[in-house]
Amino acid sequence: MHFLDQAKIFIRSGAGGAGAVAFRREKFVEYGGPNGGQGGKGGDIVFQAVAGLNTLIDFRYTQHFRAPRGKGGSGSNMTGAGGDDLVIKVPIGTQILADDEERTLLADFTTEGQTIHFLRGGDGGRGNASYKTSTNRAPRQHGPGWPGEERYVWLRLKLLADCGLLGLPNAGKSTFLNRTTNAVAKVGEYPFTTLRPQLGVVTHKTREFVLADIPGLIEGAADGAGIGDRFLGHVERTRVLLHLVDAAGDDPVEAWRIVRGELEAYGAGLEDKPEVLALSRTDLLTAAEIKKIEKKLAKASGTAPFVISAATGAGIEPLLDAILDKVTGEKASEVEEIHEGEWSPL
Repeated sequence: MHFLDQAKIFIRSGAGGAGAVAFRREKFVEYGGPNGGQGGKGGDIVFQAVAGLNTLIDFRYTQHFRAPRGKGGSGSNMTGAGGDDLVIKVPIGTQILADDEERTLLADFTTEGQTIHFLRGGDGGRGNASYKTSTNRAPRQHGPGWPGEERYVWLRLKLLADCGLLGLPNAGKSTFLNRTTNAVAKVGEYPFTTLRPQLGVVTHKTREFVLADIPGLIEGAADGAGIGDRFLGHVERTRVLLHLVDAAGDDPVEAWRIVRGELEAYGAGLEDKPEVLALSRTDLLTAAEIKKIEKKLAKASGTAPFVISAATGAGIEPLLDAILDKVTGEKASEVEEIHEGEWSPL
């Protein structure tokens, strides 16, 4: 399944049905008079967030959505049937934006089952019975029904994850995702092997959290360099950021500064989120080299980085402990003690 996080669609609610022109004609009944019923209301456009979806790819192939119109009224003062609401199912984390220069936010779906009646269907037209007056006993006019609403909107998906995975290209993010989750992300010895965000569920010490890996950032991403910073929106709602720095790179400290600079340029509060810093790919260096880089990075960032190797699994456990502490708000060591204490089925 292809990943798509933006789509433009056209939506239109149903028009109301026309009112009826009818007259009562029954044998042995005097003074029939008008009895045309009202038209039915048109269907609404309804958006609903559902589980099991994590892409907007369906909206690439279906871009026009029109709710059915209401049925016309009939004699005996019978109101026409209303049009069924058209329910458009979207992934959790979808935003609806206006089709304008500012891309105004119109709706935000953050919980499963969240439903919004976005466009209201048109009301049905009046039947001729409603036009009857003391001076107009046999009206023949009727209402045609009110038109529905229509507009173009943008759908934008921001994946909901607990931890966002950041770093320059080839920092080992995909390898880390594959090591800690059941995801099967593409891994290669060239930049930008990850072209779209990837999600994985980490299970650690009986707790679970969702990890989101986005394509690597490079200097100038905020201005469109590389893949740009478009995918940073997928980590806006995360509780913590995991920043991987390639220990085998030319200048790990500068690599850390580049990513931090792009976060500040992007804004949206990403630069203020709690960050867990880790030196990755340390299996390619000697212990002395790792110690030297670790000291430099700790001095520049103000925090001691974790030393890990996703390829060999070294250092992964304490790193996941730190992430779990920030995601769940409870110490991983305490979680372990609770579940490893004496237990009996009796």
